[in-house]
Amino acid sequence: MHTFNRDLMRATILAHYENPYHKETPQNADEFMQIHLNSTGCIDDITLYLNVTNGVVKVGYFDGFGCTISIASTSILLEMIEGMNIEKVLDIINEYHKMLNAEEYDADMLNEAIVFMNTMKQPSRIRCATIGWDGAKELILKYKEGGK
Repeated sequence: MHTFNRDLMRATILAHYENPYHKETPQNADEFMQIHLNSTGCIDDITLYLNVTNGVVKVGYFDGFGCTISIASTSILLEMIEGMNIEKVLDIINEYHKMLNAEEYDADMLNEAIVFMNTMKQPSRIRCATIGWDGAKELILKYKEGGK
């Protein structure tokens, strides 16, 4: 498990906000599952793109705009799940939600996403921290049902 103090958490979040992982519309966007996500309580307005093949997240992208928390959390998510089996991704998303809901969770599964552990203290920011994660879950469940 990563060990993060308050300063390292802040630095990690800012690094992912300033240089987000795969924040762009893929050139072959029509080959990706897509979902548009927004938040009524924040400026978050993003489109998430996932390429899932044979039950594995091959690659993901996102584009649009959002607050520091939504951009950083989506960046961390996409970096974590690339190349991962969708069942494992769903497990990680579940653990992430447990963390944000102040439930017992497996911190080892969350890697860098652990930097959002204090978000539960700011309930108005939970949607920001989960927007990309909820979109990824929705796309994966749609994939499991046979949709694209």
